[in-house]
Amino acid sequence: MRKILNYFREKINVARNTLMDGLNMLQNKDVFIALIIILVAFASFGLGRLSKIEEGKDPIVVEETGRETFAGVAVIAQKQSGKASTEQGKYVASKNGTKYYLPWCGGVDRINEANKVWFETKEEAEARGLQPAANCPGI
Repeated sequence: MRKILNYFREKINVARNTLMDGLNMLQNKDVFIALIIILVAFASFGLGRLSKIEEGKDPIVVEETGRETFAGVAVIAQKQSGKASTEQGKYVASKNGTKYYLPWCGGVDRINEANKVWFETKEEAEARGLQPAANCPGI
């Protein structure tokens, strides 16, 4: 047991001495300036790489829609994805379906444009016998 404790004491002393040597070296002004220059160079390189990655992306366009904020997000997403926005209400359902969705929910993509029925309120959709879609959070 003493051998193990002595082994760990030796390793701790070596680590402490190495750390102290490093701190003493940092007190040398020339080493400190060299480290600062190296850190600035790495940061500049990283920022340059980030700007190159972001260069090819289309900018996000925010437009005033006169509708609720979350509905505006759907219009922006549809415009960026290249789909024409044919929104006529806040909720959408299929003529043949039993569920209604918010315009940006995943189920809306599967509804044929000719079969889409739009509603301004939840009550209108529910009056037609439709239920909110379970996979569409926010309804």
